[in-house]
Order: sequence, then C-alpha cells, then structure tokens
Amino acid sequence: MVEYAPMPPLPLQVEPDAAALMRAAAALTTREARRSVEERGVFHLAVSGGRTPSTLFFLLARLKEEELPWSRTHVYWADERRVPPDHPESNYRLFRELFLKERPLPDAQVHPFPTGDASLYEACLPERLDLALLGLGEDGHTASLFPGSPALTAAGRTAVSRSPQGVKDRATLSVPYLNASRAVVFLVSGAAKADILREVLAGSEPPERVPAKLIRPTEGRLLYLADREAAAKLRGRPGRITG
Repeated sequence: MVEYAPMPPLPLQVEPDAAALMRAAAALTTREARRSVEERGVFHLAVSGGRTPSTLFFLLARLKEEELPWSRTHVYWADERRVPPDHPESNYRLFRELFLKERPLPDAQVHPFPTGDASLYEACLPERLDLALLGLGEDGHTASLFPGSPALTAAGRTAVSRSPQGVKDRATLSVPYLNASRAVVFLVSGAAKADILREVLAGSEPPERVPAKLIRPTEGRLLYLADREAAAKLRGRPGRITG
C-alpha cells in the first residue's frame, strides 16, 4: 500500500455567494492579464466548461480593453468533449455564446480543441499558460481528468484524448502541462461541492481517486476560490474569507 504524506495547507479564498465568487474571479483574471502583458507582452488563458464559469464569461465579456488587455489575450480550453463546435455539449459553444458574441476576438486569439483532438491541439498550445481557470467535479475530477483515467499518467504530453470507462469521449490538458502554469485557480461553487472540496483540501484519499489533488503548480501559484456553501465543511481550516 502506498502511503501519501499529508498535504500542506492550500491557499483558499472564500466569497459570500456565487455572484461574489464570479466577481472575484473576474478581478483575479484581470490582475493576471495585466501582469502577464506587462512582463511578457501576452496573456495565455485556459478556461473550462460546465455551469460554474458561465457567469464569469458574462462578466469578462463586459471588460474594456483598458481593464483587461484583450488585444494581447489568447484563450484556450482546459478540456473539451469530442463533439462538433456547434454541439450543445461543446465547451467552446458555451464560451462562444456567453463571451464571444459580446466580446469578439480575432480567430487567431481563440484556440478551441479541433473537435476534441488532443494530438492536433498540442501544436496550438503555448509553452506555458499564464492562468488556468479550472472547475471541480463532485467526484474530484478537474478538466477531463477523471478518477481512473489513463490521462492521469500520460507522460510527455500537453494534451490527451483518453477517458475512463463510462465517460463520454473527451480531450483534456495533461497534468504536467497544467502544473506548468504560472497560476491555477479552481472555481468551486455550491453546497454539492462541499464534501469534495473538503477532501481535496484536507482529506486522505490518494490523488488517483481525486484527480484535482494532482494539480499542484511546480513553480506557479495555486488558489481555491470558493463560495460559502462550497466551503461550509471547512470549519477551522486556514483560509481568507471575504465579505
């Protein structure tokens, strides 16, 4: 049996509710964008699908160039279902409808998975992401890194098209590539996420059963940004609570 050393306390910021959480995420994205453009002249942002970031897309789309340097921003996807881009389950379609209709970006700055094909996507990816905005599933998955997935152990890859049995075919950024990001932020909202957030931050399950535990940037910054409902079972744990 493999024994895992206890994880050190992870950075946590708790907001009063889901709306405040999304405002905090938008402010954080703005800060990271400005920092990246000031230091490197470009901002490489990876986003996720699902329900949690939909309000964030809406907020970001309303930011002006002087607030967030859109002309220097490139957008990528943390994962994608292997469906056409106009399919109802497409993460790109959600972003297009909630963001791109409000804030059109040149095609050269928007980099969706080519029908979820990871091998083609690798050529589109930057050497290092500036910010990866990730979600957290109730089973501990993040991006499309699911418990038991062959993608968890993919070495030497930046993107992988491997899903475990029972999960619709998906493509995802790899664990090593996400861990190379300059900043990773998990967005966690709602009471249904309280148990898994407690497990990720303070539980004892091994990482292969809770893939989000594998995301620990090697040289970058990590933050769990949660609302009070999601953080309800973290009483006594160090963290910064706002509002």
